[in-house]
Amino acid sequence: MRLRTAAAALLMAAGLLPVMVSPASAAGRDIRGSFANQAGLVEYQVHLPPSYRPDRPMPVLLAIHGCRMTGYTFNSMQDTSRFSEIADREGFIVVYPTQSPLRNLLGCWNFQKPENQVRGQGEPSLLTGMVNKVVHEFDADRRRVHVIGASSGAAMTSILAVTYPDMFASAAIFAGCEYACDQVLAAGPENISPVVTAQKAYAQMGTRARQVPVSVVQGDADPTVPPIFAARLVTHFAALDDLVTDGTIDGDVDDVPDTTARVVNDGDRPYVKTTYSARDGGTPLIEKYLIEGLAHRWPKGGKADFVDPLGPDISSLLWKTFFATHSLP
Repeated sequence: MRLRTAAAALLMAAGLLPVMVSPASAAGRDIRGSFANQAGLVEYQVHLPPSYRPDRPMPVLLAIHGCRMTGYTFNSMQDTSRFSEIADREGFIVVYPTQSPLRNLLGCWNFQKPENQVRGQGEPSLLTGMVNKVVHEFDADRRRVHVIGASSGAAMTSILAVTYPDMFASAAIFAGCEYACDQVLAAGPENISPVVTAQKAYAQMGTRARQVPVSVVQGDADPTVPPIFAARLVTHFAALDDLVTDGTIDGDVDDVPDTTARVVNDGDRPYVKTTYSARDGGTPLIEKYLIEGLAHRWPKGGKADFVDPLGPDISSLLWKTFFATHSLP
C-alpha cells in the first residue's frame, strides 16, 4: 500500500476556489444560502425541482464534493453528479455545500481533524446545521434526508453517518474511507483493522446508535483511493451494524456477501454489485458497487473535470434503488 498516495488522494488539490458561477437549471430553481455557527461559515446552493411544493414535503440529498471541486461553481459537485437533473425528474431537493478556503485552500473537507469527527463540532456541525436550516426553510421531509460524498467528501460522509445517525436515513460513500480513517492512513491499512475503527464509530454513536444503510461506490482502477478502502468500508460498517444489534461482534451482520451480480450493459463499464444483510435477513444494510476500469472519476458525469463518459449512470442508480428506498424509523 502506497500510504502517501492514498493520503494525498483525500487531501490534495491545486488552487483556490474560483468565483465563476455555473448557470442555474432551466427546469428547477437554484437558491444560494449560508449557515454559520461557532465552527465558522458554510455557503451552499439548494436545488428545488419544478415539482416542489411546500405543502408536500420532499426528500433531501446532501451532496458533498471532493478536493479540487466546489459545490456549485467551477468543477462542481452539481455538474459532476447531475443530481439536479435527476432531482427534476424524480422529485427531491439537493443541497450542495462548498468548502471554505479559510478552512482548506485545496477545497478538501478536513476529515482528519479530531474536531471534525465528533457530533456538535467542526465541519459536521456546519453541514448538519445547514441541512436543518434547509429542511426548515423548504418544509422538507426530515425522515428522508440522505447524504453522499466523493473522495474527501466521502470520508466526511462516513463521519456524518456515525455522528448523526438520527439525521441521515442513508449514506453513499464514493471513493472514500471509513470513520477514523486518518488513523488508518497514518499507520497503514495493514496495521489497523476496520473492526477497530468500527468500535470507535460505535462509541461515537452512543445512545443514538443505529444501523444506517450504506452504499459504497468504487472504481477498481482508481490509483488515488485504491479498492482496498472500499473493502474496508464494507467490513467497517458490517462490524458497526453488528455492534448496534447487541453491543458485541458476534456475526449478526458480517462482510460476507449475501448477493453478488455482475452487470454488463452496452456502452457502459461492467460492475459488480454485492449486498450484505443481517443474519436474520431483511433489506440489505450495505451494498457495494465495484466498477471495472473506473479511475478516480464519476461515471456518466456531467461537464466537469473528474468525470468518466461511460456508465453506469451511478447517480440515477443510487437514487432509484438506494436513497428512494430508505427513511428514518
